[in-house]
Amino acid sequence: MKRKRSLAELRGATSLYAAMMAIIVGLLFGLIILLFSNSKEAFPAFFTILAGGFTDGSKGVGQVLYNAIPIIMTGLSVGFAFKTGLFNIGASGQFTFGAFAAIYIGAKWTFLPPQIHWLIALLGAMVAGAIWGMGPGLLKAFANVNEVIASIMMNYIGMYLVNMMIVKTVYDKIKNQTKPIAKSAIIPKGGLDKLFGANNLNIGIFIAILMVIIIYIILQKTTFGYELKACGQNKNASRYAGINEKRNIVLSMTIAGALSGIGGGLLYLSGSGKYLQVLDVLAAEGFNGISVALLGMSHPIGILFAGLFIAHITVGGFNIQLYSFVPEVIDIIIAAIIYCGAFALLFKSILSKKASKPVEESKTSDEMKKEDN
Repeated sequence: MKRKRSLAELRGATSLYAAMMAIIVGLLFGLIILLFSNSKEAFPAFFTILAGGFTDGSKGVGQVLYNAIPIIMTGLSVGFAFKTGLFNIGASGQFTFGAFAAIYIGAKWTFLPPQIHWLIALLGAMVAGAIWGMGPGLLKAFANVNEVIASIMMNYIGMYLVNMMIVKTVYDKIKNQTKPIAKSAIIPKGGLDKLFGANNLNIGIFIAILMVIIIYIILQKTTFGYELKACGQNKNASRYAGINEKRNIVLSMTIAGALSGIGGGLLYLSGSGKYLQVLDVLAAEGFNGISVALLGMSHPIGILFAGLFIAHITVGGFNIQLYSFVPEVIDIIIAAIIYCGAFALLFKSILSKKASKPVEESKTSDEMKKEDN
């Protein structure tokens, strides 16, 4: 038991170190960009990025929480699929589909009781995202189509299909975007807007945290989660053990899609003036979710903190306009962190090998003692 605990602790520590290395390298790369752009104001701007939401006090913190909600959900989506051996690159399409379903129900289904209108709209977003995530899962399970290729294609199909459905259902011709949702479809604020001084903040952050807890319990505490992870680690051994591999692949992608769909619903039901526009652009939240999942090492709790960190530096990046920098610089930094986050997996494997050597050596020495006795 002690050895199992020590190995688990080592793996957790190496995951943390690898993520920290990715963040540090990404931030240093951003600093270099700032120095080349404007060396005089580079360091003040860099420290503004590090300060993030704390620059504006409680209002800034509220803005960080608001920005973190959708990327935590898409990060959970990518991380959950990755834990089960699948790479869900289609979070963007699932997010958009969920957002459209939420807006449609929020704008059209005004016959619903006001107390549950927003909840039904959010459930609709979850179902829409689940359906869109199920597609690549079915192709992977029954036709052995690579889920990366399938989900990328579903991103574009979803984007164009949603644009077409917006024009036919909830289109504002003047503004080239969706019509506003009913007031009853707006997620309740729960007093958070007054507490943080941010009008766009609502109980969506609690829903995101609840989803983190649920996914953690599923993966760590249930037989279903164990089967999903077993299929991800070794499909052949899982099949030999009697686990239904195809069913688990479909369910994994379906749950991942549902999480992204909820993220879309939480963002566009916030009542913060967010509208889906009829543009040929994929939702950035889906790709930011990849960086969150990589930094969080696909662990639900890690994804929560990684989402808060990305939102934190995003708010800080917006504030660097005070130093004659364009806010797009933060996109470069986040992209660098994503790139380094991919290498974090390599860092993790290297650190794990080095850290596990003392444990293996102690294990062999104990076995030698038993043989001598």
